[in-house]
Amino acid sequence: MMHRLESLTRRRCFQVAAASSVAWWCRAPHASALQPTDKSTANKALVCITLDLEMSRNFPTWETTHWDYEKGNLDQAAKQYALEAARRVAAAGGHIHFFVVGRVLEQASVDWLRELAAAGHPLGNHTYDHVNVTAARLEDIQFRFQRAPWLVAGQTPTEVIRQNVRLCDAAMQERLLVKPNGFRTPGGFASGLKDHPEVREFLRQQGYSWVSSLYPPHPNTTAGQRPSKAVLDGIVRELDQAQPFVYPDGLIEVPMSPISDIGAFRNGRWQLPWYLEAIERCVQRTIEHQMVFDFLAHPSCLGIVDPHFETIDLICNMVRRAGERAQLATLDMAAARARHASATPP
Repeated sequence: MMHRLESLTRRRCFQVAAASSVAWWCRAPHASALQPTDKSTANKALVCITLDLEMSRNFPTWETTHWDYEKGNLDQAAKQYALEAARRVAAAGGHIHFFVVGRVLEQASVDWLRELAAAGHPLGNHTYDHVNVTAARLEDIQFRFQRAPWLVAGQTPTEVIRQNVRLCDAAMQERLLVKPNGFRTPGGFASGLKDHPEVREFLRQQGYSWVSSLYPPHPNTTAGQRPSKAVLDGIVRELDQAQPFVYPDGLIEVPMSPISDIGAFRNGRWQLPWYLEAIERCVQRTIEHQMVFDFLAHPSCLGIVDPHFETIDLICNMVRRAGERAQLATLDMAAARARHASATPP
């Protein structure tokens, strides 16, 4: 019965996507349309706090791996962490940019997401099943489709990926009554979508003006080792490669900044004080050089390793102390500044 209900839900979302995609495009600008450029932010650091609403393998215990197959089935702990993080950032005068894995919208209640949207926190598209948008083979798209290949049988990888993006669009509109504000690719790519013009063109056709897909390679430690000065310096240095830019076709890239919580706590097996030091150094350099910092984390991970919101509070306090030199921002604000800069003669 559950499989039948899920199939019906997917079919309904796909029907909504197919029927309404043209209407969305013609009737009104997509929610990812760029915000007007505020000249008062031109010489400020833009510090963006973003949280991907998905479950993460190895959390809450290292042996936990089943989340690979149900990335969008968020548990109550992750939801509560997202809500409290949003409350803290709002109290500091900002908003968190959330990215939604659409499958969460199949759950019985989505009141928590409605609460985030009502409070002004942008909600972006993170695909329906957390799929690899650059995959060339069906088996590389998502673990779920390896276990249940009948879900994508008879389709090409491109068809599966594009349907998955549209499904999330449709689910957000039908269940939350909001259009996605921006698109973030599951997984970050060293060169973003520079080598995938067909993906960029599809996203532009869907109405997206910006994407967050680039995550620059950076040094890390062996598991459990405290990061050295050289490792921390290397992470901070990669901020230069994580600044927004415009692709030749006009789509804007707003990269994710190192180091993510997954990079630190899964790949590096760091302790929280080490992570806080890295984030503090990154935010400090961002403020000093009027850069953009896109803090990337996941409530399903950060909520386990940082239950008292020390990282969120650290970022907010640093921006507050910086005064007029910095501002808590959303990714559409960073994208707007990149667009303005690309159109301004040197």
